[in-house]
Order: sequence, then C-alpha cells, then structure tokens
Amino acid sequence: MEASCARAVELRLPSIAFTEHVDHTRWVIAPEWRPRLRHHAGKVAPDDQFDVPPLDTDGYQACLERCRDRFPDLRILSGVEFGEPHWHRDQINELLATGAYQRVLGSLHSLELDGEPWLVDELYEDYAPEGRAPDDVIRAYMAEALRMVESSDPFQVLAHIDYPVRGWPASAKPFDPADFEEELRAVLGALARSGRALEVSTVVPLRPEVVRWWHEAGGEAVSFGSDAHAAPAVARDFAEAAAMVETQRFVPGRHPHDFWCRRP
Repeated sequence: MEASCARAVELRLPSIAFTEHVDHTRWVIAPEWRPRLRHHAGKVAPDDQFDVPPLDTDGYQACLERCRDRFPDLRILSGVEFGEPHWHRDQINELLATGAYQRVLGSLHSLELDGEPWLVDELYEDYAPEGRAPDDVIRAYMAEALRMVESSDPFQVLAHIDYPVRGWPASAKPFDPADFEEELRAVLGALARSGRALEVSTVVPLRPEVVRWWHEAGGEAVSFGSDAHAAPAVARDFAEAAAMVETQRFVPGRHPHDFWCRRP
C-alpha cells in the first residue's frame, strides 16, 4: 500500500482508493487450476473448494493510517470490493456496519454450475463442467450480474462489468460487445435505476460502446479502476480511459476524488 501511494504521488494523482477484496464464496478448484494459486494452494480444502483468506481488517486499517501519515497531501480512500455480494448479505452488512469504508464495490467472479460456485476464469478451460462456449460464459455472467445489481446490497459501484473478457480464449472469435448488446444493456439499465456508478476498469480497456450504452441507459456516474494489485500498475492507462469516457459524455466531478458525472 505504501509503494502504491508513492507511485500515486509520483504520477501526481490527487487521490487513491484501496478497495481490498472481500470474498466469502468457496470456489471449486480443479486440480489443473491449483498451480496458479501459488502461495494460496494450501487453502484448498478436502472438498476441493477454496477457503478464501479473510480480510485482515485491523492490519488494513493500520496500514491505511500509516499511509495517510506518510503522504499527507494524497487523499487516501478506504474501500472494499465484495465478491458476489448478493450471496453473502449477512457477512457484508456486518463489515459495513463498522462504517470504516468509503468506497464500496460489488463484483462478480463466480457462476454456479450444478449448484457449485466456479471461478469464471476456469470456465474457458477444457476441463470446465458442461463444456461452455465463450459466448455462453458471457451470457451466464450477465444474467448473474443482473441478479446482483437488482438486489438491495449496499455497494456503490459495479466493478469490471466485462470481467469474463480477461480470460477470453485466443482460439475463439474476438470479443465484440455488439454480440451481447441486449444482455449488457439489461445490466446497465438496472444499474442506472439503482443509482450506482459503473467502473471503467483498465485491466482490459472497457469498450467505448459499453460506456455509450451506460449514458443512454441514464447512468449518472463512472469511476476508474486500475485493479493494480501492485504499485507499478497504479493508474495504468488512465489518461486513455479518461479521454474515452469524455467522448461518451461524462466529465470530471467537482473534486478530484469524485465520480465522473454524465453530461446531457
């Protein structure tokens, strides 16, 4: 966190938010996937499901305060990214009751197959259940994202609406949002009606037409996320993302740490 703050200062960013992962879903982990877990491999239980390490709330808050002391001119926001918040309401409400988090993201990394949660990342693999084609993965993801958005869970921002594109197989037809316009517009419409913001993630640059559909749906705000996980990736490609968002009629808020707002 301190290295990320130093990088933010180097880039002359006015603020940074640490939206730490909070996951309660116990994913099924196939044997073929376990080498990718590296230092978390020991967290796979005998039932072949992954016990996600809990957020060290005390350690997180202590490091946050150290960063604020060390970088007084940088606005440092606390935050969390809840995985599948509509599946874990009680745990989420308990954590948010502390009032310690300023930026709250809702994200979807999983889909249920045969009653078991699988990481979306695994569903493109040959060993994945039901032999789902990439198009099927996207449509199933959007259907679950719609259920998540239509819930009453208290997140402010929908993270990475295009998450399945990160693992899109090279052997498949190139991803084209137009092929899933109906599904994307359904999620965006529900998100707009809920009053939440849409994250523009720069891991895989969000396509301009998705932001345009967000504006057309009545979406009021966007946020930017580099999903960095390491200091060198802080604010990656933000300049390009900001320029794209402006062409889709969203403009900076009143303060540097505000969401960007829609322009009529």
